[in-house]
Amino acid sequence: MNDTTTDFGFTKVPSDQKTRLVGEVFTSVSSRYDLMNDLMSFGVHRLWKRYAVHLSGVRQGHQVLDVASGTGDLARLFQRRVGESGQIVIADINLDMIREGRDKLIDQGIVRGMEYIQANAEKLPFRDNSFDCVSIAFGLRNVTNKAAALRSMYKKTRYGGSLIILEFSSVVLPYLGALYEKYSFKLIPILGKVVARDEGSYRYLVESIRTHPDQEALKLMIEAAGFNRVEYHNLSGGIVAVHRAWKL
Repeated sequence: MNDTTTDFGFTKVPSDQKTRLVGEVFTSVSSRYDLMNDLMSFGVHRLWKRYAVHLSGVRQGHQVLDVASGTGDLARLFQRRVGESGQIVIADINLDMIREGRDKLIDQGIVRGMEYIQANAEKLPFRDNSFDCVSIAFGLRNVTNKAAALRSMYKKTRYGGSLIILEFSSVVLPYLGALYEKYSFKLIPILGKVVARDEGSYRYLVESIRTHPDQEALKLMIEAAGFNRVEYHNLSGGIVAVHRAWKL
């Protein structure tokens, strides 16, 4: 891949167009995003997210930045931990996703200590060393320049703070791999067509998983951004992984 192109699923596109293309995907699926997550993962995504937040070390009074927050699932879980003395900043590049998340959290009575910011993960508009934890769940693979996003997240993390990345990864169980491949490429696009009325967007989302760095490659990228004590935890046989790191 040269410097002017990047992956958009299995397709190579000019790097300066990926952000727009990904934005169109999430604008299209935003209203049915939560429903599709439940259907595609059989609800297990909720357990993955709980485990990621558990690993974060976040506690009362902490400041958390949730990047690519989408409809706010991690933000809601973090809010329970930081309490009224803490703050959660919800950042997403897609305004439609921010609105979906804001409306859902308000409907759940979660208002205090929440801030909503439209922001690009590669250039986070916050003071350096501001957050006790920076998280990103199922969003890094959609970023055009992942290395730039990791460097930006490093800058915004306080010394002693943690980074949590929850993302689809590479299956480590051979018998599961073949089954997962068939499910991903045959059934998920059909679900997208029937439920979200957008087969193409969900085909892209499946393809984007396959082009995302695997567990070890992502670990090296996180270390290159400056983080220390990088580790990962495979969940559901490696279908997803949680990477945790610290700024020391």
